[in-house]
Amino acid sequence: MLTKRIIPCLDVKEGRTVKGVNFVELRDAGDPVELGKIYADEGADELVFLDITATVEKRKTLVDLVTKVAKTVNIPFTVGGGISSVEDIKALLNAGADKISINSAAVRNPEIVDQMAREFGSQCIVVAIDTKNLDGLDFVHTHGGRKATLLQTQKWANEVTDRGAGEILLTSMDHDGVKNGFANEITGELSSMLSIPVIASGGAGTMQHFKEVFTAGKADAALAASIFHFKEIAIPDLKQYLAEQGINVRR
Repeated sequence: MLTKRIIPCLDVKEGRTVKGVNFVELRDAGDPVELGKIYADEGADELVFLDITATVEKRKTLVDLVTKVAKTVNIPFTVGGGISSVEDIKALLNAGADKISINSAAVRNPEIVDQMAREFGSQCIVVAIDTKNLDGLDFVHTHGGRKATLLQTQKWANEVTDRGAGEILLTSMDHDGVKNGFANEITGELSSMLSIPVIASGGAGTMQHFKEVFTAGKADAALAASIFHFKEIAIPDLKQYLAEQGINVRR
């Protein structure tokens, strides 16, 4: 059985790690370079680095900051934000990223997923899906959650899988930052439906929430930010709890 992964997320704005609630009301959470090293040392399985305003501000991810983070960690490192071309990916991989996460660019031009998968391999390409439930249906949002689309989340996840994505990073905007638990229903739906791993994001508040997303949500990995940044849950304690609950984690 594959081990379940614990992934801290560094949401970065203007060179600092930030965290909000439902994608707004951001507050400072520290230096991403320092946090990345702490999480790697504590036993995180991977890191995700998202330059959360890169697409909105029409600029590129901060390559020099990616370089600094990559030098401090010895675990897989995914980078996203403002990525829209093969050249962007080459720059970030050269800066030390192991995987690339794309969202808005894929919605704008779905064929870019095919192109990136061919050029770099599916294992390198994570498609991030920011989803929000509207009148009982789940819809994809872009530009850091600021723009709604008419794409239904399940259909879009199927399409990008067919196009060559290696993983889905599913963030529930309804659950983000509120710490009431992950969106287990849609996470479980995608996990059962897709042939690629699903990373659950949005809503972690307790250790039990991780257990639930790995069981009811059938997620392959769980991503969280504020509970780690503000030292509400320590990664070693979380992994010990999960192991005691029968969840297969790397320790």
